[in-house]
Amino acid sequence: MDIIKIILLGLVQGFTEFLPISSSGHLVLAAEFLNFHEEGIAFEVFVHLGTLFSVLLVFRRDIFQMIVAPYRVWFKGERDQELMRSTHWTVYVLIGTIPAGVIGLIFKSQIEAVFSNVLLVILMLFITGTLMILSKYVKESTADISYLKSFLIGCAQAFAILPGISRSGSTIVTGMALGVDRSEAARFSFILSIPAILGATVLKVRDLLESQMLADELWHLLLGATVAFGSGYLAIVWLLDVVRKGKLEWFGYYCYLIVLMTSIWYLN
Repeated sequence: MDIIKIILLGLVQGFTEFLPISSSGHLVLAAEFLNFHEEGIAFEVFVHLGTLFSVLLVFRRDIFQMIVAPYRVWFKGERDQELMRSTHWTVYVLIGTIPAGVIGLIFKSQIEAVFSNVLLVILMLFITGTLMILSKYVKESTADISYLKSFLIGCAQAFAILPGISRSGSTIVTGMALGVDRSEAARFSFILSIPAILGATVLKVRDLLESQMLADELWHLLLGATVAFGSGYLAIVWLLDVVRKGKLEWFGYYCYLIVLMTSIWYLN
């Protein structure tokens, strides 16, 4: 596997996984126009693990509290306000994971089939761009996440299974539209991505175990995972800052540019 190609694919996976520009859409377009076709199931699993570790690192404190808080509240009877909040977030993430999990399992084959449809990706990227631009008109609010809101945000994540629809963009904007504080909506979006990325990776592990991986390929896989980890970390930190500043429309203009360039190339 070419080293330059490994680095570029790792960068694409890491940055686009978390920025609101659709990782799946970019990978489909890269495969179509740059001949960056999948490098095998092993590479896909490793770069997904890289992005998973990046979000775990950024939100390590929140995640730790979300793991220990339910035990302390439900089994030790503690009722500290911060513990209760972390426990609620644990439940919210579980609720928000349900829609994408159900859709992904039921329509797995149909979803995989649309990943070769460039015209669909163009249309979905246009929708993502429009969503990002419209986000600047959403009134800022300071409401908290609730059971219903977490489910609706989860539905947005399920819709983002389509290539070209940004998972982070759709979930963040949906949270904002529901009145959730923009920074909290971004935090919830990233933490909600953990089960999604983990689930997608686990589904591929069986195929990975059945594949024959040469020992000298391992360092290539580790390089791709490392690049995806580093670029994913930078993408998360940057996007959190962009959300705080209320500038998500920047990514909308970028999506429009990609749609224009891809449409011209594809139609000629």
